[in-house]
Amino acid sequence: MTEDPRTATGGGPSLFDALYESENAVVRLLRAGVPAESVDEDGASALYLAAVSDRPGVVRLLLAAGADPDRACGPESGDLPLCGAACGGHTEVVEALLAAGARPDLREQFGFTALRWAVGLGHARTAEVLLAYGADPCLPGPEGESPLLLAARRGSTQTVRALLRHGAGAVEGAVEEALAETRRMLDTDLEQELRASLRELYGDTDAYEVVARRTVVDGGETLTVELLRDGRPSAGRDQQTGHGAIATVLEAELGVRASFEELARRALRAGSPELDNWRVPAQALRDRGDEETRQAAEAWCASEDPLRRAFGADVLGRLGHPGTNRARPASGDGSGSWANWADAP
Repeated sequence: MTEDPRTATGGGPSLFDALYESENAVVRLLRAGVPAESVDEDGASALYLAAVSDRPGVVRLLLAAGADPDRACGPESGDLPLCGAACGGHTEVVEALLAAGARPDLREQFGFTALRWAVGLGHARTAEVLLAYGADPCLPGPEGESPLLLAARRGSTQTVRALLRHGAGAVEGAVEEALAETRRMLDTDLEQELRASLRELYGDTDAYEVVARRTVVDGGETLTVELLRDGRPSAGRDQQTGHGAIATVLEAELGVRASFEELARRALRAGSPELDNWRVPAQALRDRGDEETRQAAEAWCASEDPLRRAFGADVLGRLGHPGTNRARPASGDGSGSWANWADAP
């Protein structure tokens, strides 16, 4: 990096070197007169680089020294510190910038806002902070897509709930559109879709080892497909998978009553009581709290499938009634007999 008299003193390290060393090094340079608004040879500001590198302490120092939280930078002056931090899910940095006066709905190059980045990438905690500081939950993205639609497509249950709490459902048709997209994703083979997107980007993936892995954080599951070369990640795509839970949340928002079989299908596809895709449908059944729900759960308890039995027991436990497996009526809500529901696919 070419030294700039504005960013270094006495031939010592530049402010941009200090960003990655320590907060004390940054303090020394700021006290020596290096401007907090310094930019490097590519036009990137010190604040922007600290934001995208998730250095909240350095961000606070630069802001306290006078750095403008809304100053765009970069080769085409199209990059905003808040958007850079939101893109990486750096929630503490986002909060520091907002507390210093960053405008949450300011658009950077190509029309992206910080909330658009956070929602599209499934950074739920970052999105919640942006919304708490006044980000518009209904502001369309650069292609006219609503934040709620993006969150539903992404599969982040926490983000969907945060948007709804802050009024994302106020726009006519927004919840219906998001529900339709969620149901489409429910019937999509997400792993195959990720593999296909990597083939489209990188051509013949036979030159790579393709691996898929699933990680669970706070009840949500993320599916990641990576291309490995010589055992090292070369490229990858990821997708959150909370569509079963999201569909249930959006149906509740609209007052739509999903069938017993559909709620069970969502839970059983999750395969684990630890996931939102299991817990949210089970909670929806508990909230119904009626005799039909109890009898449906008892029917599942009589199933030969151990996972279905577990789901039935979970629902009964939430209802506060032990399963008795007594005789079931021949019909329920028009979608089949209780006995048939026990082993329905």
